[in-house]
Amino acid sequence: MLLQALAFYVFAFVVMASAAMVVVSRNPVYSVLFLILAFFNAAALFVLIGAEFIAMILVIVYVGAVAVLFLFVVMMLDINLTQLREGFLKYLPVGALIGVVLLAEILLALGVIGGDSTSLTALAKAGPQVQAVDNTRAIGRVLYTQYFYLFQVAGVVLLVAMIGAIVLTLRSRPGVRRQRISDQLYRPKDQAVTVVKVPSGEGVR
Repeated sequence: MLLQALAFYVFAFVVMASAAMVVVSRNPVYSVLFLILAFFNAAALFVLIGAEFIAMILVIVYVGAVAVLFLFVVMMLDINLTQLREGFLKYLPVGALIGVVLLAEILLALGVIGGDSTSLTALAKAGPQVQAVDNTRAIGRVLYTQYFYLFQVAGVVLLVAMIGAIVLTLRSRPGVRRQRISDQLYRPKDQAVTVVKVPSGEGVR
C-alpha cells in the first residue's frame, strides 16, 4: 500500500511538472517532448487505478501517433520563435483570465469552493458496483456485442475520412512521374521485352 501511494505521488508530480513545462518551454520541440512525458506518466496513473486499457490507448494513440505527429509538424514548420514571443504581452491578460476561470471550475468540481469536499467521494460510492472482471475484457464484450454495428460504422466513417484526406491532398504536379498499373499491364510486347542477338563467342557489351 505504501509503495502504491509513493508511486502515485511520483507519477502525479511528474505529470504536473511536465504539463507546466509544456506551457513554459520556449522551444516548441521541448514542449512536445514534455507532452509525451506527461502522457506516459498519466498512463502509469491509469495503471495504478486498474484502468490498463485506457493506459494502453493513451500510450498507443496519443504518444505513438498524436504527440509524434505534433513533433514532426513542429520540426518541419520551422517556427520563428522571435515572432511568437512578440505577441506574448498582448495576449497575457486574456490568457490569465482564462486560467483563473479554469482554476475556479476545477476547484468547484472538486468541492473545494461552493460545496462539500466529500461530494466526489459520495458520488463514487453511489455509483454502480463493477463485477470482478478486468476492464479490457468488459469493454471488449460491450463493443463487440451491444455496440457492434455502431463500432463497425465508426470504422467505415474513419476509412472514408482517410480516403477523402488522401484524395483532397493528392495533386498532380508537372515533372513528377507516377506509376500507372493499367499502362504496365496492357503495354505491347515490343515495349516490355527487348530481344538482343549476341554473336557466338562474344558477350553483351
